[in-house]
Amino acid sequence: MAAPRILILRAPGTNCDQETAHAFALAGGDPELIHINQLLAEPQLPEQFQILCIPGGFSYGDDVAAGRILANQMKLNLADTMQEFKAADKLILGVCNGFQVLIKSGVLLPDNTAGAPATLAWNDSGRFEDRWVRLRVDSDRCVFLRGSESLYLPVAHAEGKFVARAANDLDQFGQSGQLVLRYASTDPSTNGHVPYPENPNGSQANVAGVCDETGRVFGLMPHPERFVDPTQHPRWTRGEASEVGDGLAVFKNAVEFFA
Repeated sequence: MAAPRILILRAPGTNCDQETAHAFALAGGDPELIHINQLLAEPQLPEQFQILCIPGGFSYGDDVAAGRILANQMKLNLADTMQEFKAADKLILGVCNGFQVLIKSGVLLPDNTAGAPATLAWNDSGRFEDRWVRLRVDSDRCVFLRGSESLYLPVAHAEGKFVARAANDLDQFGQSGQLVLRYASTDPSTNGHVPYPENPNGSQANVAGVCDETGRVFGLMPHPERFVDPTQHPRWTRGEASEVGDGLAVFKNAVEFFA
């Protein structure tokens, strides 16, 4: 069986596309880098692919807000394309800036007349956070996280605080199993509240990643493509790294979904 084809969407300012393509290739996929201008000119292009990924970076310099311009391009010009892609039981992944794009475009969570039910706001620290974090998988709904219970991955963002529009929206996401990835603490006395810097941005309910109701659309702030090899672990020379980087499982699950 042919390897699933992955469309990795680039835009001005994207800077994690090559690493993401490498991760998907390691996982057995067939990635191809496509610029947003090409997609706008050929909106039928995604029909040739099984997975669409929006990688990290600073699309359009994060002018206005992180991911906002690319999100608006997708919302205004590619809404039908994205809906058809989702309806075909395909997979969509957004990492860091890609998560910001997915959530602000309405691709990940429904955007209705009352506005988006959640967004990603400025970190509580008021600055860019670049560190490694511990994560726990909190639901079996997400295709990309199947078989994983915990992950150790780096984050690098200034606007990664997950904020729901209202308390009942957050409760609904939790009840439906969509708050699939959360920041975790090594201190058992926190009683569910993960403090800074283990929760690097102050996200409500320690949310680090969210999926849609199908489990096939997934956005997360940490960077799985930056830990696919043991030598990428910050303490690998001390023997603390596993044989395979934690992030590789995210890409393998996506590829194996089409096996």
